[in-house]
Amino acid sequence: MSKVDEIEHDEEQVEGDLSTVFGDDKGKDPASSLAKMLSILDLFTQANPRWSTNDIIDYLGTSRSTGYRYIKGLHAVGLLAAVGNGFYMLGPRIVELDLRIRECDPLYIASKGVLEQLVDATGHSALLCMLYSNSVLCIREHLAPFSPENMFSRGQRRPLFKGAMSKVILSYLPPHRLRSIYAKNPSKVADAKLGNNWDDFRETLGKIRKDGYVMTLGEFNPNVYGVGAPVFNEEKLIIGSIGVAWQKEELPEVDVAKTILAVKRAAREITNRMMSGTGGMALPPRAVG
Repeated sequence: MSKVDEIEHDEEQVEGDLSTVFGDDKGKDPASSLAKMLSILDLFTQANPRWSTNDIIDYLGTSRSTGYRYIKGLHAVGLLAAVGNGFYMLGPRIVELDLRIRECDPLYIASKGVLEQLVDATGHSALLCMLYSNSVLCIREHLAPFSPENMFSRGQRRPLFKGAMSKVILSYLPPHRLRSIYAKNPSKVADAKLGNNWDDFRETLGKIRKDGYVMTLGEFNPNVYGVGAPVFNEEKLIIGSIGVAWQKEELPEVDVAKTILAVKRAAREITNRMMSGTGGMALPPRAVG
């Protein structure tokens, strides 16, 4: 069986397994039912890696029969794994999907070698993020020796308002998106020192766009500096950011101007690759509102 045939077979198997999951949800929106079922995956965290069948059903707020069907459906396709005594954890299919997205994600592919070069040029840990709904998601990192602890790493999400990687993405969102974001989050904008009113907010983001980068200190990890620059798709729409981080105690030895230049060059390199026509990520920015 070829690789393509294998993938198609897997997809047909998934569709077949899931076709029975919503069979009894008469009168319900299938998309809503699917979203409800997939929300089960959000329960599993480092603090709570295992969940019992009863607790999952209580979380869903559905009938027991519906809850059992949802759990059975996720287990059938490998998104949940049974660990005995009615408990479940995240399943091995997620590991397989992570490999596939590394092989297929245009932004991830476009960054190949760039983060490594950035670490070599600056001596600081580098990371790549993408805009994801109302947040910023880290999709790749390359750590330098003695990297700051609790570095933003692949799979972690952060809000749009704090940190260099987030703020630089926020600043390049379309004006109508920014107006909607501000209208819904004025207190968060103020707390992030991005402005106490709409005019201040717009002016602050305008300066970031003019500079082409953001530099922050301690907005997530105390005494950690971050520098981020924007990454665009082939239609010149913001899709992500690339940046570096280092400890405050290292600052006397850091050539800040050189570091900023290296980050901006790395961002341009990934953007150029995305604009080459092979990126395929000409998607509109997605954000709050």
